[in-house]
Amino acid sequence: MNEVALGRRLQAARVAAGFTQQTLCQKAGLSYSTLTKIERGAIKAPSVFTIQNITGALGIGLDELMGGNKQGKRKSKSGISFVYFDINGCLVRFFHHAFTKIAEDTNVPPDIIETTFWHYNDDACRGTLSMEEFNRAYAKALGVPKIDWLRYYMEAVEPITAMKPFVEWVAKHYRLGLLTNIMPGLITAMRQHNMLPDVKYDVIIDSSEVKAIKPEPKMYDIATQRAGVPANEILLVDDGRMNLMAAEKQGWRVLWFDDYRPEESIKRIKTTLEPAD
Repeated sequence: MNEVALGRRLQAARVAAGFTQQTLCQKAGLSYSTLTKIERGAIKAPSVFTIQNITGALGIGLDELMGGNKQGKRKSKSGISFVYFDINGCLVRFFHHAFTKIAEDTNVPPDIIETTFWHYNDDACRGTLSMEEFNRAYAKALGVPKIDWLRYYMEAVEPITAMKPFVEWVAKHYRLGLLTNIMPGLITAMRQHNMLPDVKYDVIIDSSEVKAIKPEPKMYDIATQRAGVPANEILLVDDGRMNLMAAEKQGWRVLWFDDYRPEESIKRIKTTLEPAD
């Protein structure tokens, strides 16, 4: 058994299920130290009972956690076997009109609302600021009593309707992941509110958990490692040109997504994913 690979798959499955480590411990009846050691690959050959408790809590099969979930997946004519989607601008429409709503609620000019936000966004997406710390810093800089960014974000974003059936199709035929710059807790909130396609993601790279953001090389190094396939078999679908250029330097295939014309973007992606068989 490759304990390090098992730990990575466990962490990916836990994040995909929207569980914190503490939540999974409670559901699986594990101690926190045991779970963290398994995720680090520090426990040699965890007991079958422990693994069964974990898979039961996550709602996945034993084969999936142990690495047997690749069966039945295909490779495209162009050699792609793994697809990463960005979230903001690809699966949901971006949240910019949240700034307008905050301006209305606080009487602070919209340009100040937006420019101040970007001063703190990267640190929150890297996980160096918690949501509570981000809210406090953002509110203080704006000179208002408080800000609840999660609430404004969730009220502002909306799923890109055409992506739901398309991502479901991709999940049936290829290994699938999310690779996103995002603040702590937002993926969990979106999944709980059915704002993301309800499929089993093989890997979820949440910037706030891995402490890196696109287009930093570290983000792509982690994503390549967790995908478990050669870089040239990975396709990144993203709405950020700089993110795509950085992925291309890593040897990935890339496609730009236009959320104003999602059907055209889906057609281009599907052409790229034309199966080899």
